[in-house]
Amino acid sequence: MQLPIDVKAVLDEAMSIDEAGRTPVSATVYVDASCPQDVLELALAALSPQAPHARVAFGSLDDALAAPYPGDDAAVVVAGTDERVGQAAACLRAAGVPAMVLTTLPTLVLELAQAAGSPIPDGDVVAPGGTGVPLARRLACAAKGKPQAAVEYDADAAEPAELDEASARQLKERMGAWVVAACREKKLAFALAFPFVRRPLSLEAVGATALQNAGVGLVMFIPGADMPVMTLNQAKMLLQIAAAYGQPMSIARVKELACVVGGAFACRTAARQVAGAVPALGWAVKAAIGYAGTEAMGRAAIEYFEAGGSAAGLAETAARARDAAVAAAGAAQGARAVLGRATERARGLAAAARGCAAKRAGTGAADETEGARA
Repeated sequence: MQLPIDVKAVLDEAMSIDEAGRTPVSATVYVDASCPQDVLELALAALSPQAPHARVAFGSLDDALAAPYPGDDAAVVVAGTDERVGQAAACLRAAGVPAMVLTTLPTLVLELAQAAGSPIPDGDVVAPGGTGVPLARRLACAAKGKPQAAVEYDADAAEPAELDEASARQLKERMGAWVVAACREKKLAFALAFPFVRRPLSLEAVGATALQNAGVGLVMFIPGADMPVMTLNQAKMLLQIAAAYGQPMSIARVKELACVVGGAFACRTAARQVAGAVPALGWAVKAAIGYAGTEAMGRAAIEYFEAGGSAAGLAETAARARDAAVAAAGAAQGARAVLGRATERARGLAAAARGCAAKRAGTGAADETEGARA
C-alpha cells in the first residue's frame, strides 16, 4: 500500500530542522543594579545556555548605553528602578538588537521610561502577574509576523510582584513567547539552547499547523487529495517539536514517524462519516477534522516530551492522540464545536485560494476584486 505521505520530503525537512537547530545564537543580559534579587536569579538560571551553539554574556546598563554588542540576536535588560532602562533598551534597538525588558516592576518601569523620553515598545516588557497578553494571542501575532499586542498590567497590584513557583513559571513562559516572536529566524536554535523557549515554540507550531490543515480540508476538493498534504504538515510539526525539546531524530526514527503518521486513514474516514451525517456542512467537516486531529497530535507530543519522553515513542503517542481526537469528532455536534475554532481562519484560506485560481484562469478584474474582499 502506498502511504499518503512523501517520505523523502519528511527526511528533507528533518535535515533542514536539524541544521536550523544548530545555528549559532548570541545574547547579552544587561543588569540594572536596582533590580529585585529574585528576578535576577530567575534570569541567570533561565539564560544559562544548554547547547554549545549558544553564547550568553552579561553586562550592566552602562554597557548597553555605551556599546551594545551588534552581533547579538537578542538582549535582555533585567530592570529595576533605574530611569535609564528605557534608554538602554532604545540603544539596543538602535543597534539592531531586539531587547526584552524583564522585570517584576512593570508599571514603574513603563512609567519611568515614558517620563525619561524613551518609551518601551508594546510587548517588550515581560513580567508576571497582571492581566498580560495571553500566550495564545502573543503566538498568533508572531505567526502572522505582526508586532505583539500591548501588555497591560494592573496598576494597583503590589510591585515588585512576588515570584512564587506559579508566577516564575508564568514569567518564563512569557519570556519564551517573546523570544519566539522577536527571533523568528533563530527561534528553533534558541529553543534548543534555552528550555523556557521550548513550550511556546511548540505551541506556536501546533496552532499554525492545525489552522493550515483546516484550510487544506476546505480547499482540497479532489477525494483523498488532502491526506498527503495534511500528513506531511503533521510530520513536519512533530519534527519541529522534537527538535525544540532536543530530541534527535535519526533516519530510522524519521521513517517510522512518516509511516505511522501517513499510514492512518482515520482522519479521512471520519470526515466522510461526519459529512454524511451533516451533508450541508460536509465541506467544513473536513476542515474541523483536520484541525482537531492535528492539534491533538501536537499537544500530545508536547506533553510527552515535557514528561521526559524520547523520540522513540513520539510517533505512536502522536498517532494515538490523533485517532482519539478524530473519533471524538465523529459526532455531528462534536464536529460543529471543533469547526467553530477553525472556520474563520479556514474561510480566509479558501478565499485566498479562490482568488489565486481566478487570476490564473484569467476570469477578469471583477472576480479578482471579489476574491480580495473575501
